[in-house]
Amino acid sequence: MAKVIVFGSLNMDLSVAVKRMPHKGETITSSGMLTTPGGKGANQAVMCSRMGTKTHMIGKVGQDAFGRELVSSLKRQGVSAKYVTVTGDAATGTAIILREPRDNRIIVEPGANYMCCLSDVTTALHELGNRGDFFLTQLECDYDVTMQAIVSAHEMGIHTVCNAAPAMPLTDEAYAALDLLCINETEAEALVGFSVDDDDACMRALEFFGEKGVNSTVITLGESGSVTMIGDMLVKIPSYDVDMVDTTGAGDAYLGELVASLVMGGDIIESMAYATAASALAVCKLGAQEAQPTRSEVEEFVAKEGLNA
Repeated sequence: MAKVIVFGSLNMDLSVAVKRMPHKGETITSSGMLTTPGGKGANQAVMCSRMGTKTHMIGKVGQDAFGRELVSSLKRQGVSAKYVTVTGDAATGTAIILREPRDNRIIVEPGANYMCCLSDVTTALHELGNRGDFFLTQLECDYDVTMQAIVSAHEMGIHTVCNAAPAMPLTDEAYAALDLLCINETEAEALVGFSVDDDDACMRALEFFGEKGVNSTVITLGESGSVTMIGDMLVKIPSYDVDMVDTTGAGDAYLGELVASLVMGGDIIESMAYATAASALAVCKLGAQEAQPTRSEVEEFVAKEGLNA
């Protein structure tokens, strides 16, 4: 079976619960704080591993307690951290999260994540990667390194997947080297310049990325599910109605399951449906990595609720 190689961020999440988001200049009281392993890259790697795929992480942490805990957490989850290196030039990345049951606000301090250079990534790719493997990345590490890494992986015959979050336009070369782009509705709007608030707008956005050279694009729409294009047809996968507790890791759960399902031979529609189930389970618990379901939990949920494909 193909493996997943994730290049991305490792952050310690400092998450506080609020009844509502504070207004400008306002002080409010939190009802609870969590310190948990996070970072989009690490979250997605853990989810891939929990789904049963062989997963390797490429990244960088600082010489501090947060960094040691993040690496230990990856290993406990079955993710190979051989290519997660340590730098003395920056602290481990952190994320400050304000969370409501149906919303969150996140501020990221990249720290050591921005210290990962292209040679770190390409060395790992050449030592690990084989034609047919999957390379998954996001935009919480150095932008130029990420763009060049996508092209390098593509040239090696590795399937390339990018979660363009936080939202930044990719280079023309990176767009053309992408097998799969996955973004949420906010990121889509930032990249195409208009809201994806109806089917027509979703079609136009998906066509925009197709014209950029992206082989396939998925846009997640929160409670409205997710969409992609098959030929000239818009395909919509509806969401599940669940009791939301924390949406922090929902997108990462979706990405991890999406890629894992593709690795296991699923087509894009089936993979999106399983990813939707995984993200539904993730929002029912607190935290990012801690909230991500196991493969058996996803299968049990689908058996009970049905697969939205």
